[in-house]
Amino acid sequence: MKYSEQSSPEQEVELDENIDIENRLIIHNDDHNTFDWVIEALMEICHHTPHQAEQCAYIIHHRGKYAVKHGNFGMLKPMKDEIAERGINVTIE
Repeated sequence: MKYSEQSSPEQEVELDENIDIENRLIIHNDDHNTFDWVIEALMEICHHTPHQAEQCAYIIHHRGKYAVKHGNFGMLKPMKDEIAERGINVTIE
């Protein structure tokens, strides 16, 4: 954009900061969801392969949480909502 006399450097410009920022979909370990339930959610919602979903479930169990998907907020939010509806503790960071 070229600077013109009509615009000033002091003008505020609002940007949608979530467009290019990479976020992480984090699943947190708990004591009530089974491995199979988490694996099924990862395959159906995040489109993980069975092997990938199983590996994520073990990492979540042993480390307490794991970033199962990366992307912009707009892509991750519907996945987060669907996972949360299944009773799985999930956040976006």
